[in-house]
Amino acid sequence: MAAEPFYRQIYNRFRSAIDSYSAFFENDHETPTGLAGYLRERGLGDLTLCGLATDFCVAYSALDAAAQGFVVTVRLDACRGIDLDGSLDTMLERMREAGVTLA
Repeated sequence: MAAEPFYRQIYNRFRSAIDSYSAFFENDHETPTGLAGYLRERGLGDLTLCGLATDFCVAYSALDAAAQGFVVTVRLDACRGIDLDGSLDTMLERMREAGVTLA
């Protein structure tokens, strides 16, 4: 039986003075968005991420998810990086080192 679909809007940038790339925390790494708790309450532990930009929002979300104990896969075929001065290669390596699967 397929999992029941769900919808939940999670807000980041709650504190407008702090820029945020991660879906899990504001950039102060203290203010959670509530996403981790929401996923855990539903028994979800394996996450697949994609989006814009691979080397910023996707990467920081993947790193924070892995640090929160989630099993994370990033679908590179569904992402696009910005690649400022090698940022894409740097963040791909950081994700690999954190145990994120790059598919």
